[in-house]
Amino acid sequence: MTTKEKIADEALTLFSTKGYRGTSVKNIADAVGIKDSSLYKHFKSKKHIFDTIVLEMHNRMARLSFQTGLPSGPSCENEANACGQLTIDSLRVLSRKIFLFYLKDNFVSRFLKMAVMEQYHSPEIYAVYHKIFMEESIAYQTDLFREMTRQRYCQAVDPEVMAINFYSPIFFLLSKYMGEPEKENTALALLDKQVAEFYSIYWNQNG
Repeated sequence: MTTKEKIADEALTLFSTKGYRGTSVKNIADAVGIKDSSLYKHFKSKKHIFDTIVLEMHNRMARLSFQTGLPSGPSCENEANACGQLTIDSLRVLSRKIFLFYLKDNFVSRFLKMAVMEQYHSPEIYAVYHKIFMEESIAYQTDLFREMTRQRYCQAVDPEVMAINFYSPIFFLLSKYMGEPEKENTALALLDKQVAEFYSIYWNQNG
């Protein structure tokens, strides 16, 4: 890990425990074990550090999309075709993989804690939190379900409603168990039930 990477990593830890407002540049430098002046050789300000963390969060989500075969662009015809052919068991596996990414990835879990904590104190963090975890997530899934519906893999219902019905319970479970990672198995059992219910309602299981 480079010094610049360590600065961002320690900053995220502090932001997720002390809050963005409660963390100073000196706090970050002390955590890294360098002087304030040395930190400024890598970042112009605390805001610059925060922006770098947000960029890394986007990069990690993009890598997750690539690794799981989820749509990552304006056209998701092939991905919709692949998702439409998922069995209930393979949909559970995919959902578990995504859920555990948010729950257990050390960077992502700290980012989410920071965002939840600071959204009521910083309009900028509120905007980032809502864009990443709500607006973009729902838009992303809406596009996928719209294409799946067009290909007749899903019931002909409002794709945005379908996206909300899929995402909301998962986000609830993530919020509930974010501070209790030792209850992972309990969370996954509930997730499996939610996925099974969703599949039975919306999937055209006969093609």
